[in-house]
Amino acid sequence: MTPEEKLVELGIQLPTPAAPVANYVPFVITGKTLFVSGQVSMGVNGLVTGRLGEGMDTAAGQYAARLCGINLLAQCKAAVGELSNIKRVVKLGGFVNAAPSFVEIPQVINGCSDLMVDVLGDAGRHARSAVACPTLPLGCAVEVDGIFEIA
Repeated sequence: MTPEEKLVELGIQLPTPAAPVANYVPFVITGKTLFVSGQVSMGVNGLVTGRLGEGMDTAAGQYAARLCGINLLAQCKAAVGELSNIKRVVKLGGFVNAAPSFVEIPQVINGCSDLMVDVLGDAGRHARSAVACPTLPLGCAVEVDGIFEIA
């Protein structure tokens, strides 16, 4: 099953990739490596904002991280055409807008990590960082960037 077929099976339609909100490009390809700029928790109903541990629980954070993953895949598709051209997710960097007492940062970013494995299988398994931030751009709940090996 191709990654695109897997997306259909999961009921996911990739959005039009978001344009940068500052002075950067959405992705860079150098050699066989694709670097995708941070993607925020934007879905069809708009930007998911909020702070984990202050009115937002882990499940809501995981949903926000999943949206980041969907947006990462949309940027990948824009960069390389078919998602089957992604040989491997190398590393994800996850950032969570969190209250100082909130410690379930890794569990939140699992929302994105799990999506990569669901869509890309073993090629979706990756190294990762997951950090808390006192705030994120536009007040979003989660932001994730990615490094991918491409064909």
